[in-house]
Amino acid sequence: MEIRPGLHRVVAPLGERIVALYLLEGPEGVLLFDTGIDESIAGTLLPYLDAIGMPLDRLRWAVTSHCDFDHTGGSAALLEAAPHVELLAGVADAAMTQDVDLLIAGRYGEFHEPDGFDDPPELTEHIRSVTRLATVARTIGDGDAFDLGGGRVVHVLEAPGHSPGHLALWDPANRTLVIGDATLGATVPFADGRPAFPPTYRDVDPYLATIERFRAHDAELLLTAHYPVHEGEGVAAFLDESADYVDVLDRALEAALAEADGPRTTLELIHRIAGEVGPWDASAAEYLIFPVTGNLERLVAHGRAVQGMRDGLRAWSAA
Repeated sequence: MEIRPGLHRVVAPLGERIVALYLLEGPEGVLLFDTGIDESIAGTLLPYLDAIGMPLDRLRWAVTSHCDFDHTGGSAALLEAAPHVELLAGVADAAMTQDVDLLIAGRYGEFHEPDGFDDPPELTEHIRSVTRLATVARTIGDGDAFDLGGGRVVHVLEAPGHSPGHLALWDPANRTLVIGDATLGATVPFADGRPAFPPTYRDVDPYLATIERFRAHDAELLLTAHYPVHEGEGVAAFLDESADYVDVLDRALEAALAEADGPRTTLELIHRIAGEVGPWDASAAEYLIFPVTGNLERLVAHGRAVQGMRDGLRAWSAA
């Protein structure tokens, strides 16, 4: 639907969740933000363009917010339908937006060796089945912008934290931030609003800096990939919730480390605190490994925790 002049939110199914793609339209062309999964293009985006009477040749750019499969998996399908489109990504995420094996090993397999955690095989197979990546034409970041014509310029913002090369867009004509997964509240929801799994930010200090950068724009509208539209006071509320959750994890982890009688692995700490920090079932709660690892690394950097090894796995102790 067109939620502001020349700003469209296109919601595609993602199992029990949703992924929202965005179209930013001007006289000189249209920018697509994220491509969803493979079926998002033929199943949702192309029918939407047809319904609003937007020819494919008006689409000039496709920006992938970050490397995750549900944001890049439709890239090959998009270029098959519209080969003229310029596919763009952030520098630090570009390699994983083009190679599904690298994505699975580097992004989703990060914790296999140090922590004994990996996605179930069926999930990995699902990711492969819904992801068709394509070659990025060029990388973009801070300082880049898109002139849509008619005086409307959309600016690229580097927004790391969830991933190193995450990008967002600032649309000053609509006072709108389009942020993908750059901030993630206190839980990622199912389509019906039920909690699905934890906020999977990864690098804490960049994540908090991104939140502060978004605050400085004083946006009237904040558009994410998996949440409802945040508008007016809801923008600041979502950013506050995202930052506050970092503190929730810090407090829970420091308490768990203080009461432990020896080093604890990452998964042991997650199982200890999961009931305090979110409403997810046990399998979903293990995806706390993304933010918990980030918080623990920051506690170590600040001298509040110590990292070591136990039985071949990374283990953590109070400082």
